[in-house]
Amino acid sequence: MHAETVSQKCLECGLCQKECKFLERSGSPKALAMIDPAAKEHQATPFECSLCGLCAEVCPMDVNPANMFLEMRRAVVRQGEGNYPEHAVILGYERRGTSRRYTWYGLPAGCDTVFFPGCTLPGTRPERVRSLYEHLKQSMPNLGIVLDCCTKSSHDLGRERFFQAMFGEMRTYLIDHGVRSVLVACPNCYKVFKSYGDGLSVKTVYELLAEDGLPKAESVAGTVTVHDPCAVRFEDSIHGSVRALISGKGLTVEEMSHHGRTTLCCGEGGSVGFLSPELAKNWASLRKEEANGRRIITYCAGCVNALNATTPAGHILDLLYDPQGTLAGSVKVSHAPFTYWNRIRLKQRLKKEVDAAVTRERTFSAEEKTGRGGLLLRLGILALIVGAIVAVRATGATRYLEQETLQNLIESYGMLAPLLYMIIYTLAPALFLPGLPITIVGGVLFGPFWGVVYTITSATMGACLAFLVSRYLARDWIERRLRSPRWKRLDEEVERHGWKVVAFTRLIPLFPFNLLNYAFGLTKVRFIHYAMATLVCMLPACIAFIVFSSSLLDVIRGRVSLTFVVGLVLVVIVMLIPVVYQRRRK
Repeated sequence: MHAETVSQKCLECGLCQKECKFLERSGSPKALAMIDPAAKEHQATPFECSLCGLCAEVCPMDVNPANMFLEMRRAVVRQGEGNYPEHAVILGYERRGTSRRYTWYGLPAGCDTVFFPGCTLPGTRPERVRSLYEHLKQSMPNLGIVLDCCTKSSHDLGRERFFQAMFGEMRTYLIDHGVRSVLVACPNCYKVFKSYGDGLSVKTVYELLAEDGLPKAESVAGTVTVHDPCAVRFEDSIHGSVRALISGKGLTVEEMSHHGRTTLCCGEGGSVGFLSPELAKNWASLRKEEANGRRIITYCAGCVNALNATTPAGHILDLLYDPQGTLAGSVKVSHAPFTYWNRIRLKQRLKKEVDAAVTRERTFSAEEKTGRGGLLLRLGILALIVGAIVAVRATGATRYLEQETLQNLIESYGMLAPLLYMIIYTLAPALFLPGLPITIVGGVLFGPFWGVVYTITSATMGACLAFLVSRYLARDWIERRLRSPRWKRLDEEVERHGWKVVAFTRLIPLFPFNLLNYAFGLTKVRFIHYAMATLVCMLPACIAFIVFSSSLLDVIRGRVSLTFVVGLVLVVIVMLIPVVYQRRRK
């Protein structure tokens, strides 16, 4: 076991902790090797490691703590834990990447080598993938192409059984159809094929291009620096090939202090950003500091996306095909949701252009849940909305869209209408219902003054109800669902700062509102302090949205009032508060 090796060989010299914020915060590898990942308080710890392997490179005892943390992740998953809702985004992306809609295998007659571009490049740069494939075919006429996902995300998240099933099925299919070599453009795919592709040799297209020649494009002059993705940290041949390609375009490479085997993570490693965004941002900040204004060239599309959030970065393929645009930062790169459309279009074009003797769209899935329930729910909601619109028009109820008529109708019910509204709003947070639509309804029905009174009162009561349920009635059930590190840190912040944390999170919505109410019930904050901070600090947003929505029907009918303009300005101000905060924090 890796944990046993680490505990025996780690000297606790501090070299890895000096390089890694996660180890600096959590403790030495030796200390972490002693924790029990089955224990509830430690289950999230291994998921905060980026698995980048820098600790292994700097260790004088050849210890690899990253392997230990991957082993711990797998242990947590085997226990039925580790299924954090924050990972739903990356796992959904991976699931689509292995689905029939996005996958395609085109194997020409006599094909023994395939080009495997990965997930991100076909979506962000489909024409680069197509052009590169055509270039590679000049020296390998029987080169096939595979649009699929290597499922490294599941691998890194400890979903070992799923990963082995998905990657194993793809590997077996390729070998059974005569494929023996894989050319990859993604460093993560390289690592997966090298580690698990028994029977398949793997090589990056960058090594091949450095040997056989570059695509035709003009040369340029200038200076750049190189970010080596941590997935290929120990692959000196790849590092050298990329630098040779850059030099071949006429550019000078000035290395950052961390490069090659000592490279830093871009922030995306191990999917850490979903659970501990501050750790992910720390890596990106370090990269920006070392780049010192120089444009970064890297050969991982995911790294480009992550680094571009803090410092100018470009992909090596963009540099090879459009050197001027890459250096100027003018290369057009697609972002979601257009990336999915690009992948479908690329697939359709390749199906027409590749003279394939064997083709397939992947239908195999190791998922236990298909996710069709979510689609049916969305279709049901859409049908309900359409039905409601048809019913309103058919019954002649459109006359009630007049603001005055609607409010007269509400007044005819006396206190029954606001009482019913407040009961619904009070129960909404406890039932995880979205509050914004109910708030807008409050502004429409009751106007700017009473709408604020009824809404802020019931919203506060709803938040307090969820707080009390969490603290006194369903504490164990809530604790089992709030396991990610950010909720643990929330508890630590409340321990230090008390009600100020409640006030801050109400003004700066960095956490889901409904979950936040339950989470505070697990902390030691006093109920009266929680209630008062919630009431006062939710009031600005409540006023903004109620004033805005109170004249919304007039706008729908083509009349713009002063109340609407004031409300709109207030809403914009409220929405800018988190943006200003994030910029000041940076």
